[in-house]
Amino acid sequence: MQGIDWATAEAELDAVGVARLGPLLPAGECQALVALYDEEARFRSRVVMARHGFGRGEYQYLAYPLPDRVQALREALYPRLAPIANRWNERMSLPVRYPAAHADFLARCHAAGQARPTPLLLRYGPGDYNCLHQDLYGEHVFPLQVVVLLSAPGEDFSGGEFVLTEQRPRMQSRAEVVPLGLGEAAVFAVAQRPVQGSRGDYRVTMRHGVSRLRSGARHTLGIIFHDAR
Repeated sequence: MQGIDWATAEAELDAVGVARLGPLLPAGECQALVALYDEEARFRSRVVMARHGFGRGEYQYLAYPLPDRVQALREALYPRLAPIANRWNERMSLPVRYPAAHADFLARCHAAGQARPTPLLLRYGPGDYNCLHQDLYGEHVFPLQVVVLLSAPGEDFSGGEFVLTEQRPRMQSRAEVVPLGLGEAAVFAVAQRPVQGSRGDYRVTMRHGVSRLRSGARHTLGIIFHDAR
């Protein structure tokens, strides 16, 4: 966290809707989270993507209480992202503003019936992929989320690139591939972000996914800041 260049990250988010944050977890903590995947009691639900048309592979939503490291990351990242989220909403003429502390935002979610935790671990094998999507889950949505790669590209797996698309009004979609190393993180727009146009700001729609894994096993931690119904 201390090594993150937040000024550069904010500029990249404004420019393309995603920013690499650099190494966020050491290899040992990545391995511990990967090993956690098989501990059924630590999760509230498991999703096999093919059953729902989401792609191939699977993911599990962590249960409360979250693992200490995941809880700490959620609490530490949110205050750095909330000012960006508020500025984006102001630019898009959206009335919602986000409190400075994550606990206060979660209280808002829980009061609206969104009380199920959303941080998740994802697992992909050869041929698996994740279709382009948005992680919404209810009325209250924090507009930024974080992904951390828990496997080493070129060693643990090949393929499986993290991909985002951006749909601007009356234009074709633009794709962005985000290369990450073991323990590295990226922050990105969940659904919409503002873009400066010739007549002021306008909204673009963002989606994210994972391209087809060619070999090996790929694990990822997703940190979503709003809870789900």
